[in-house]
Amino acid sequence: MSESVRTHLRVRASELVGRGWLNTGGKTLDLEALRGKIVLLDFWTFCCINCLHVLDELRPLEEKYSDVLVTVGVHSPKFEHEADPVALAAAVERYEIHHPVLDDPELDTWKAYTARAWPTLVVIDPEGYIVAHLSGEGHAGGLGVLLEELVAEHEAKGTLHRGDGPYVAPEPTSGTLRFPGKATRLENGNYLVVDSGHHRLVELQPDLHTVVRTFGSGTKGYADGASDAARFNEPQGVALLPAAVAERVGYDAIVADTVNHRLRGLSLQTGEVRTVAGNGIQRLLDAGPARVNGSGAGTWAKSAEEAGSEAAEHHPADFAGDAFDVGRLGPGLSVSLSSPWDLVWSEKLQGVAIAMAGTHQLFVFDPVTSVVSILAGSGLEGLLDGPAEEAWFAQPSGVSVDAAGNIWVADSETSALRRLVLENGRVRVETVVGKGLFDFGFRDGAAADARLQHPLGVTVLPDGSVAVADTYNGAVRRFDPASGTVSTLTRGLAEPSDVVVVQPNGSDPLLLVVESNKHQLVLVPIPKEAQQVDEGASQTHRPKSPFAPGLLDLKVRFTAPTGQKLDDRWGDPTQLKISSTPPELLVAGSGTLEGLERTLELSGDISEGVLHITARAAACDGPETEDGEIPDHAACHLYQQDWGIPVVLQADGDTELVLDLRGMD
Repeated sequence: MSESVRTHLRVRASELVGRGWLNTGGKTLDLEALRGKIVLLDFWTFCCINCLHVLDELRPLEEKYSDVLVTVGVHSPKFEHEADPVALAAAVERYEIHHPVLDDPELDTWKAYTARAWPTLVVIDPEGYIVAHLSGEGHAGGLGVLLEELVAEHEAKGTLHRGDGPYVAPEPTSGTLRFPGKATRLENGNYLVVDSGHHRLVELQPDLHTVVRTFGSGTKGYADGASDAARFNEPQGVALLPAAVAERVGYDAIVADTVNHRLRGLSLQTGEVRTVAGNGIQRLLDAGPARVNGSGAGTWAKSAEEAGSEAAEHHPADFAGDAFDVGRLGPGLSVSLSSPWDLVWSEKLQGVAIAMAGTHQLFVFDPVTSVVSILAGSGLEGLLDGPAEEAWFAQPSGVSVDAAGNIWVADSETSALRRLVLENGRVRVETVVGKGLFDFGFRDGAAADARLQHPLGVTVLPDGSVAVADTYNGAVRRFDPASGTVSTLTRGLAEPSDVVVVQPNGSDPLLLVVESNKHQLVLVPIPKEAQQVDEGASQTHRPKSPFAPGLLDLKVRFTAPTGQKLDDRWGDPTQLKISSTPPELLVAGSGTLEGLERTLELSGDISEGVLHITARAAACDGPETEDGEIPDHAACHLYQQDWGIPVVLQADGDTELVLDLRGMD
């Protein structure tokens, strides 16, 4: 981010406007009060996995530049539940956010800064002018360079003020558990709970309160070893292995260690924790390294070394049961993962199916061979059914297996219940409830009309119906395949994150519900007759972009950071993939092509819809060689952002759309 890529335009930052502030001790902040500091605006929403990735990317920068940098989280909600100030306060505590947060429920500040995607980052210099506008994740390195430049520049001008920022820590609210994620019942009748906010696992007695033992030190981090020394980082899911498999591999359970981007093996006998998959590098690939033009394998990888170790081959995996066509990635410890959220043992696959929230895919891990494969999902975010390799998911967060061996998925960002049908060596994806990225609500009835709101958990009930932790509706819902209808089992819960069928002491089956925002587990009866609910269907109130029917010129701006160069060794290193909902919205311009500019044609027969745009650019580290080429073995980086842009067609609408993958003002 050298001066050569920063223009001399002096654009004054807009004021920060919203409903209120968190993490400021009750004080209201404005830009005048922050003058003299470098201000980093992080536009986020707490449902968004990419936003959670950025929170972790920014932590080292916030610590290093604590006396000159003030990060302000601008919370601009997607879902109705996220506009609840109590829910936002819980999320700020849950994710250990140590900077001021502006509550922007009406998207006033979002619109003032022309944000179009979560996450968006805007850098404001000490004099109050915008100097950078970035979309997506992966910008920490470039931000570090920019911060050094701004510190030197404004220290020389006398406009930089060092000192403490305005952050004030809130009072903690949790008890024995802190924002628990998933849970499972052990053979001894106790419950194994992922205590996400305390970075550990807890075994509870059947009374759901008495702690038997813990696994993990409770300190955020990464370390294998004994139960009191091992460290996790916001783990979310856990699955028990069949006894025969556990005996063979030497551990009983697999933990989705979400923020460490790893799977951990846990021995219930010894308490020992070991890493069984994931190299700790967040995965930025969707189906293995690939180039726009198919040459130069590995350019989309985070580094040349990683690309070499993760060449993806599409072929049947060597499972003991049926051979299913999956995308084999390689030995578990060499593969990059991205925010694994939940997992479940699959007899058909003879492996653990994983909801890989960070790449919008389903993976599978074979604990015997330690091989990791892609089970379903192209890596593109959205709702699209069909063959596994072509399907789209959006932050899958809960998985369960039914009696037929099919896998049910809580697909949170599309507020959908999905099913993976496994038969004849192939995997097919079907949507049972849900319409798309911006459709949600609280409605019972026929599955085609029913609505959920950001579900995180799913389980199969004894009669073959499916219970869903309908997280942002604070409810447990039930889908009955026999009647094709959705009903409500219970409501009034505080962000339920998981549901598990249990039969304590041989009683009638009950539902164990993880009530995350109340830091507790509760038991809920499974009634014969479910109540009916219809509070309507909704759409996110994110503003629709007005476009004129006909030609639309699309341009995505990207500038490589200082010290990097676009990797054009095998052709154009940039790519746009474009589609729409409904497909008829786009008359021309859809598909995947090189370049970051394209002319689209919008139909005059469609009133509104959603444009799905994925932009990619590959750049490599290091000084150029004498001949101007990128050195061999240089570390290469993929910059990617997915936009789902709601549009409305009108005669006086815009004919140009400009987006920033990585733009400098």
